[in-house]
Amino acid sequence: MLERIRAAIPALPPAEQRVAHLLLADPRSFATLPVGELSLRSSVSKPTVVRFCRSVGYDGLADFKLKLAGSVNEGVPFVHRAVDEDDKAGDIVVKVIDNAMAALLSYRSAASSQAVERAIAALADTGRASNQGRRIEFYGVGNSGIVALDAQHKFFRLGVMATAVSDGHMQVMAATMLKPGDCAVIISNSGRSRDLLDVAEIARKKGATVIVITASGSPLAREALASPLHVLLAADHPEDADRYSPMVSRLLHLLIIDILTTGVALRLGSAQLRPLLQEMKKNLRQRRYAAAGAGSDSDSDSSSSTP
Repeated sequence: MLERIRAAIPALPPAEQRVAHLLLADPRSFATLPVGELSLRSSVSKPTVVRFCRSVGYDGLADFKLKLAGSVNEGVPFVHRAVDEDDKAGDIVVKVIDNAMAALLSYRSAASSQAVERAIAALADTGRASNQGRRIEFYGVGNSGIVALDAQHKFFRLGVMATAVSDGHMQVMAATMLKPGDCAVIISNSGRSRDLLDVAEIARKKGATVIVITASGSPLAREALASPLHVLLAADHPEDADRYSPMVSRLLHLLIIDILTTGVALRLGSAQLRPLLQEMKKNLRQRRYAAAGAGSDSDSDSSSSTP
């Protein structure tokens, strides 16, 4: 709801834009304040507040507030921001999926193609030189460490020397051994981890390209923007890292890794990469024990032995 309103602001009259900005600045207060207070705070008339609600697709102020209250509820702290204590299974399915979809669509609109291009170019250059000792390292702790492992797996399939490091001491040692031409990809939900801030600084001093996947405005993001060797891939989402388990952020980070992997695969060239991936798939099929069923490749399980 808030994302739709934010996108609609340029099409609204100036007075209604002031109401929209008041709403976006503090949605929870907007849902509880009377129309007189809303008009006073946004410096518009009371009818303008009602017109704003109708302009963005609602029947009036009461209908708008009802929908807004449901949109900005705080959910269940430390569980999920989109659900309520008494939600049934069907409600949970709808709310969790809608919450994830809204975050992904928001990222699609906000993603910086220039930053993504820089990240892909740096990773592809390092990947081409991996036979010369250049390497890509993914750093993350906790939940972000799992994303780093996923990134290692994806880049490994491309024939690129890639490593995921999640232990704090190992991260410091690994970053200390980086060289110009290497890439360090730092993944963090909060952007406030002391270990990862230290790793970013060490990697920068070593001359490596540092790609940061984190929330904009965080300490890690500010450090990335301050250095020409850093590339910031901002992944903003409504989850409060101090109150909720990182769910949407994990999906966003995995999505960004998929984007980078796809871009690097295209840059490395399908003529050399595609036969390698095809052979890899063939060898994996031969490791399966269960038949794939009718219509599968004739050699999919022909060489497998039954245990």
